[in-house]
Amino acid sequence: MRVALKSLGCRVNEAELQGWSREFRAAGHQIVDESEPADLVVLNSCAVTEEAVRKSRGLLRRIHREQPQAKVALSGCYASLHASDAESLGVDLIVPNGAKDRLVEITERELNIVAMPALATEPDAASLLPPNRQRAFIKVQDGCRYRCTFCIVTVARGEERSRAIPTIIGEINTLVNAGVQEVVLTGVHLGGYGSDIGSTLADLIRAVLTETDVPRLRLGSLEPWELPDAFFDLFSSPRLMPHLHLPLQSGSDTVLKRMARRCRTVDFAHLLAQARAAVPDVNITTDVIVGFPGETETHWAESLDFIEAMAFGHVHIFGYSPRAGTAAAALPGPVPTAMKKARSVALHERARQMKRAYQGRFLGRVFPVLIEGPDSGQPEGYTPNYMRVSVDHTAGETAVNRVMEIRLTAFDEAKGQLRGEVRPA
Repeated sequence: MRVALKSLGCRVNEAELQGWSREFRAAGHQIVDESEPADLVVLNSCAVTEEAVRKSRGLLRRIHREQPQAKVALSGCYASLHASDAESLGVDLIVPNGAKDRLVEITERELNIVAMPALATEPDAASLLPPNRQRAFIKVQDGCRYRCTFCIVTVARGEERSRAIPTIIGEINTLVNAGVQEVVLTGVHLGGYGSDIGSTLADLIRAVLTETDVPRLRLGSLEPWELPDAFFDLFSSPRLMPHLHLPLQSGSDTVLKRMARRCRTVDFAHLLAQARAAVPDVNITTDVIVGFPGETETHWAESLDFIEAMAFGHVHIFGYSPRAGTAAAALPGPVPTAMKKARSVALHERARQMKRAYQGRFLGRVFPVLIEGPDSGQPEGYTPNYMRVSVDHTAGETAVNRVMEIRLTAFDEAKGQLRGEVRPA
């Protein structure tokens, strides 16, 4: 069978998609690009916001329009929260989040998909990822025990479930044998890894660094209140990349309390000071929700000042929108749309300045950059501390999936990223 895989939303969805790709190939199926005819289309959907629900519905309609001959299997948060709605759109099979780990098995059984044995491959006998994919996302846990008032994902994903360390190690070693240079550990609540199996995220990281040869290891988003003991000591390994994404959500303690967040601003500031003292060049990025119900001008001013004081390397900015099924949807004091837009514009400008200031510190320095593409023309890639770099060197295909020593030469204002050149041998 020709299988096309599509994903919306978070890195966990992307990690799951990559895992399904490997399983479908191992079972004898062919993974095809979305532009090619497919016998089966699998969509890993999102429902974190009402806009995400709209996009999931729209993508299903587009799949039916562009691939009318294909069967459609739907999973993800939209599938779990809006199953009847999805069925009305002509989905052939719904695999809820709780059954995601068996999606390939369920799809083959329920849709009567027969694989051709001749197409089956050993996991390391062929490329496990589409061309020019040097980074693999590995889902190590699912679910979350917390209930932030704005979040529907905890409802859709359920209780926390961690994968066993030996299973994760085996998957990473398979990827390394296939040529993957960088692995990102992801989860809905990554910092809670191991809470259900008597382990910790620190245990997992140490095992990956000890029992695999993956050149570069990254971590997905981490809630700031639950980093394991001696966490920053792990970064003494140069293979653990010095980048932390720590969602703040608001710089006002009043707003954080209404969000049911478990980290006050003073605690967050202390954590960032610890990280920067322990991990040279660390890049700390964050998420911020603008216009949460009840956010006054005073709260917003507090938040803006705190965010600027934290000097983040990048800020993901989200305008709040009510999500049915969450506690925040019933909170009083909605912020007018025009005010949310104005606040977002102001924060985007502060965020741009912070990013420019952070990256400007490194001009003239040399960093190992994993070149990820394109196959021809000007290559691009990321430094260990997750700064994207355009390389003034036409190396074409020979540069892709190589780590090259790059001297950072300028900041490209138009692209909002760095430029560099290959350091002479």
